[in-house]
Amino acid sequence: MAEHATPHFHNDIGARTIEIGATRFMCCGASAPFDHPHVFLDMGDDGEIVCPYCSTLFRRKDGLKAHESIPAGCLVREAD
Repeated sequence: MAEHATPHFHNDIGARTIEIGATRFMCCGASAPFDHPHVFLDMGDDGEIVCPYCSTLFRRKDGLKAHESIPAGCLVREAD
């Protein structure tokens, strides 16, 4: 499976907070067909941001690669 150039994350498990390695990314809420409008977010220097659609708090975590998350499995992957 290929990865997006800009990481895309979903929150299928309903976590309040998702830690990620990227500061600029896209949130799509849950996986289709339960997704919300896909929104690009930029944490800037704050190190965290709340998605205006699903209220998930995304927090930058040192040591994670751009496409990694805690909890694991929140990265949206393109189909082959």
